[in-house]
Amino acid sequence: MRYMNRDAWLAVFLLLFTGFMFWASFDIREPDYGVLAPSVWPRVILALFGFLSVIFLVQSLRAGPGAAVEGEEDRPSSVKGYLAYWRNPIICFGLFAAYLALLPVLGMLLDGMAFVFVLLCALGGWSARDMAIHAAVAVVTVGGMWSLFTFGLNVLLPTGILVPGL
Repeated sequence: MRYMNRDAWLAVFLLLFTGFMFWASFDIREPDYGVLAPSVWPRVILALFGFLSVIFLVQSLRAGPGAAVEGEEDRPSSVKGYLAYWRNPIICFGLFAAYLALLPVLGMLLDGMAFVFVLLCALGGWSARDMAIHAAVAVVTVGGMWSLFTFGLNVLLPTGILVPGL
């Protein structure tokens, strides 16, 4: 198939993966209680993922086999250039690793707020005004989701060693 570019091959792989996972969702055990089957949400997400993969495949096939990859000319050749080029993803993955490592210590609420705040500051700036906005976003979003799961849905979220109740 010489008419497919790299994106088309990736889209085909994603469709095969989605199909396999959808097929595997039929092996999810159905409990005797409850109203909603445990396999519903994975299937909804997989259906959405499959739909987006089809769109990706159509777009990549329309681009043709010789379509240039956007930004390929700007790719660095040195380690320093590579780190500068991939700075934001490296920061995101590094901070997420720190978030996971600190989860048993700080708990879901405090660690989530710290993660969102530091990530927003690292990507969006460290000025006093920006930090105030980032803190407000972290408190409202993480605090809201934590409250929803803790009080609304009665889900037990991880608590920390530092502050046992949170």
